[in-house]
Amino acid sequence: MPIESASQSHSPAFGATEPQPGRKGSAIRFVVYLVLLGALGLIVWRIYENRQQTMANTARQAAALQGRPVPVQVTPAEQRAMPIYLTGLGTVTPYMSVTVKARVGGELLPVRFTEGQEVRQGETIMEIDPRPYKAALDQAKGTLVHDQALLKNAQAEYARYKALYEAGVTSKEAMEADEATMGQYQGAIDSDKAAVENAQLQLSWCTIQSPINGRIGLRLVDPGNIIQANTTNLVIINQFRPIAVYFTLPENQLPQVLRKLATDRRIPVEAYDRGDVHKLALGQLLAADNQIDTTTGTARLKAVFANQDESLFPNQFVNIHLELENRQQALVVPSASIQSGLQGAFVWVIDTDDKGATVARIQPVKVALAEGQATILDSGPEPGANVVVDGAERLRPGQLVTMSATHHQGAQGADPAPAQGGPFTAAGGQTTGGKHNQREKQ
Repeated sequence: MPIESASQSHSPAFGATEPQPGRKGSAIRFVVYLVLLGALGLIVWRIYENRQQTMANTARQAAALQGRPVPVQVTPAEQRAMPIYLTGLGTVTPYMSVTVKARVGGELLPVRFTEGQEVRQGETIMEIDPRPYKAALDQAKGTLVHDQALLKNAQAEYARYKALYEAGVTSKEAMEADEATMGQYQGAIDSDKAAVENAQLQLSWCTIQSPINGRIGLRLVDPGNIIQANTTNLVIINQFRPIAVYFTLPENQLPQVLRKLATDRRIPVEAYDRGDVHKLALGQLLAADNQIDTTTGTARLKAVFANQDESLFPNQFVNIHLELENRQQALVVPSASIQSGLQGAFVWVIDTDDKGATVARIQPVKVALAEGQATILDSGPEPGANVVVDGAERLRPGQLVTMSATHHQGAQGADPAPAQGGPFTAAGGQTTGGKHNQREKQ
């Protein structure tokens, strides 16, 4: 049968299996994974090799720099008298300030001052139209004269009726009526005199005078306006010489200030600018407030400055340095030279090794007080030793250095050191609302 032979020829042999597509795909994925894993391992190896190369280069560069001097800037440690300050934020306030108002109403006449000029107490600065008040004064005087004439006539009538009564011609009631009339006119005269005085006072208030010595501000009302009594602010006069500054200190510093104030009524107070760099004026502490602000935990104090050069201006913000004591023979270094490490505070001191080379070494220090650009040390380098103020981050013990020419000259005394004149703050805590960066005595 040819048909059967054909059909048998296409049937699979007994025991044979057909190929499975899933196994072929798994083999491909396995190969891809191997390739990716190999690539990843190659990348990791290259990163590791580059890192090792970088570390080796850094080590070689560090080794190469060991023998190369590092440039630094230095300044000498000093031993000198140094005042110790308490610092706080202050606001300049006029010693006396007057807001001028009119005590009578009327038309404001041309002013008699130039805005910003100095005025003296009692000097006329403004005037209100006095004509209505002059007329009222004349009227009061006329009423007084009229009542005085009536009183004179009543006195004459009373004298006549009294004589007639004593002669028995008239009754006692008529005499007493004339006496009462005389008393009424006397009372009217007293009232008229008070009216005259009031009219004179009203007329005098038309001339506005400066109540204090000070500087007059910008006028608040132009001439020609009709002003009301005791309602309109005309101008403000502030006293500049002297001038006051109100400032605050933490409550834990108040006792030592009061003790100092009890023994010395002339405690020096210095006013510095907003940056706490430039000294503006020197004054003295006047008084402390009689209570502590519970919301801020600070005490309010008042200082007075002569302000002859008018370097202080009302509402100006200033930094106040209150001199608490003057420490003699204090060891002073710039604050920039103080470094911190595991063993505490230290400075880099420039010294000479056995070979005569200029090297840096670590000098432990004990900080007493610090504020701003200078620091007082209880212990540290010898006076005159050069301490590093710039370039310390590249130093190691024994590192060769070269000192900057300018700062080197300053270290030898040719130029003033940056730390000179820096204020110091006594330990006592953070000043609320003011600059009080300090290091407590360690």
